[in-house]
Amino acid sequence: MSVLITGIGELTTNSEATGDALIVDGERIAWVGSSASAPAADERVDVEGRAVLPGWVDSHTHLVFAGDRTAEFGARMAGKPYTAGGIAVTVNATRQATDAELAEVVRKHVAEALRQGTTFVETKTGYGLNVPDEVRSARIAAEHVEEVTFLGAHLVPPGEDADTYVDLVRGEMLDAVAPLVRWADVFCEKGAFDYDQSKAVLVAAKDKGLGLRVHGNQLGEGPGVRLAVELGAASVDHCTYLSQQDVDALASSDTVATLLPACDLSTRQSLPPARALLDAGATVALASNCNPGSSYTSSMAFCVTTAVLQMRMSVEEAVWAATAGGARALRRDDVGVIRPGARADLHVLDAPSITHLAYRPGVPLTHSVWRKGVRAI
Repeated sequence: MSVLITGIGELTTNSEATGDALIVDGERIAWVGSSASAPAADERVDVEGRAVLPGWVDSHTHLVFAGDRTAEFGARMAGKPYTAGGIAVTVNATRQATDAELAEVVRKHVAEALRQGTTFVETKTGYGLNVPDEVRSARIAAEHVEEVTFLGAHLVPPGEDADTYVDLVRGEMLDAVAPLVRWADVFCEKGAFDYDQSKAVLVAAKDKGLGLRVHGNQLGEGPGVRLAVELGAASVDHCTYLSQQDVDALASSDTVATLLPACDLSTRQSLPPARALLDAGATVALASNCNPGSSYTSSMAFCVTTAVLQMRMSVEEAVWAATAGGARALRRDDVGVIRPGARADLHVLDAPSITHLAYRPGVPLTHSVWRKGVRAI
């Protein structure tokens, strides 16, 4: 069935397509242009002057988990610094959870995100940290989201030797998980994995045909950005602490700098240098980093608002980063954009323009959502 959507007050397409109307036909966008010249369609929906933009593309989440880290959050708000070690708490709870319990957590958060305009989600393994639990995490994730990333190199399990664990990750664990995922990631950070260990995991994953992602430069300047650019990773995520050399490297590469401002607020760290990255010519994405420890939010609108109000991004830059930028970080060109042939993922705001996302911070502005051509909200 085809649907003509008219009465669009402001249409953000992230493409050359322009107008105040569009047609959804099946799962795809069939036409974009002026309502005065719109082709016939089976159904017509008038959005009455509201803004329409692509659905949010959340390119960095950790949704396969169990347990609660409220106490850790409270301690952090009382002044305790964030470290990577808290991940082990979630690992223990996740290993003890049933498949059904883990699947329900993922389903709940994907649905929660959809209600806020997120129509495309990536999520990672990384709370299993052994072969059977990483495999089941990948399998469960693939049942609920379009893009799954293997993050066996999230943390060295307590009591295990780091190099021995790296051998497991890039060997038996990778062999078992690779058929279920598209990407491999590594937490290249002090307290997690160093440059050599991270590179060993990523090279093995690349040899398996997986695309690469990197958690890097979250807790301080380090080798994460350099490693990501060196290996041609699609994205390096966090980028909270960057040297000028890091900025220049990203600007001269195809690696996307994915910024996770909700995480930096939750961990009381500096916000990423978005303005420096953009001014240098780097490609920037925004994502939620939804996880139970350092960024327990699924609100991409919150990330956009923070980027505008506190990171000196324009509204247009922030919205692009949270839609087309996220798609670029996942090497996709069919989402995060409104144009003929793209997936029909649409976010209708209860506002006349995208500026209201930052102009009215904290106000829920999602009016309706289409995902793959079906009105979901």
